[in-house]
Amino acid sequence: MYCKNCGNELNENAVACMNCGFAKGNGERFCANCGNEINPGAAICVKCGAAVQTAAAAGIGEKSKLVAVLLAFFLGSLGIHDFYLGYTKYGVIKIILTVCTGVGGSIWALIDFIRLLTGSLHTDANGVELKKEF
Repeated sequence: MYCKNCGNELNENAVACMNCGFAKGNGERFCANCGNEINPGAAICVKCGAAVQTAAAAGIGEKSKLVAVLLAFFLGSLGIHDFYLGYTKYGVIKIILTVCTGVGGSIWALIDFIRLLTGSLHTDANGVELKKEF
């Protein structure tokens, strides 16, 4: 198995590529079967004939930036936007901070809200770009 982002050979049990850091199965530049570079939008690898499965074809949809911004604004102190984006650990921490201190999670949520608006927080936990709708 090969990294779909950089073409580096991956250990079968690897969770991410040790060369580029992409999660296993993420990326669209190289064939996961043979490691050969593939043309953007190609349906098959021309070297080995394996089907090239893009993120959209695999059912891994983009998360909405607008939804993430609204969740961060209205329910951010509970970390709901973190759960939506797949950052479960941060969501749990925000809930604990909000319950214990009353404001800790709110301050962090405000920072996330600003980061979402400015674009410095632009991917979900899987590294997939957020869909820009505004």
